[in-house]
Amino acid sequence: MNEDISLRKVEHIKICLEKNVETESSNGFEDIILIHRVPNISYDKIDTSIDFFGKKILAPIIISPITGGHELGERINRNLALAAKELNLPLAVGSQRIALINKEYRRSFEIIREISRDIFVIANIGITQLKEFPVEKIQEAIDMIDANALYIHVNPLQEVLQKEGDKDFSNCLEKIDDLKGLNVPIIIKEVGNGFCMEDAKIFEEHGVDAIDVAGLGGTNFAIVEYFRNKRDIYREFFNWGIKTAVSLIECLVATKLKVIASGGIRNGVEVAKAIALGAYATGIALPILRLAIHSHEDVVKYLKGVIEQLKIAMFLTNSRNIEELRNANLIIKGFVKEWLELRDIDVKRFAKRRKI
Repeated sequence: MNEDISLRKVEHIKICLEKNVETESSNGFEDIILIHRVPNISYDKIDTSIDFFGKKILAPIIISPITGGHELGERINRNLALAAKELNLPLAVGSQRIALINKEYRRSFEIIREISRDIFVIANIGITQLKEFPVEKIQEAIDMIDANALYIHVNPLQEVLQKEGDKDFSNCLEKIDDLKGLNVPIIIKEVGNGFCMEDAKIFEEHGVDAIDVAGLGGTNFAIVEYFRNKRDIYREFFNWGIKTAVSLIECLVATKLKVIASGGIRNGVEVAKAIALGAYATGIALPILRLAIHSHEDVVKYLKGVIEQLKIAMFLTNSRNIEELRNANLIIKGFVKEWLELRDIDVKRFAKRRKI
């Protein structure tokens, strides 16, 4: 089984590198308009940093979960760790299930701490594995990489389409309650299809610390699994889910949790829009993967560009720091506005700000 999991991980990586695995649907941020301002600030003094679960980081950007558990994953995670170290950005690993089953697969994860003891690292396990492993084993995943936080990824679309997938999600939510004794923040995370307000409320009731919406608009595992299995019935799910901008707002309206926006975010303007809506931070994966396979320098160059775009957007909204950007004036229009109105969310009231 271990070899099967490792092979599947490699197949996923190769498909993401070689095929178009992004949805035709947008992430929704084209319907969020930041109001252009005449700045009364110095561009050179703009501060993009935030406090991220107690650690100061360069910008509200996470290197989202990508991989681990195979030789190719070791190379990728090494380059990601080098980039995260150079830029002081958080790094999340891919699912650690395989390394909990067999210690031989741990090096592709442990390489991160060999690179740096200082970066903020997020461990990762699937919600269905909460039934497979006792809490002590989940703690082992955290200890394996001396993680600062834990992602619990929720991936029903991926699992139901995978021939090897775990299609039994019953009683998983109750298992989240057992994690309250862990010594790190718990972040619930989708993998490309977003969360609605109803589920966000449930997660909050079960005591998670944050939500990463990972919404529709970027990589979609229905497309990935289509390329693995060549089943045409999967095509109907290529655009399944809730757009990232919409999911972000739904989770912000429904809970008091920190909400991370990921899912198709590709540039610093989209980062700025997410923060202005109220996101705690943002996450990026696919563009980084396609660079990390080559070198960490390419990853650093790309992320520096995203951060520069964020800084320019802050200048043009008269925002000296991220807290001021959270209060930037904006307009919500188009599909996003229509969705929110249909869901009985007061768009004008929301647009007046929701501070973290």
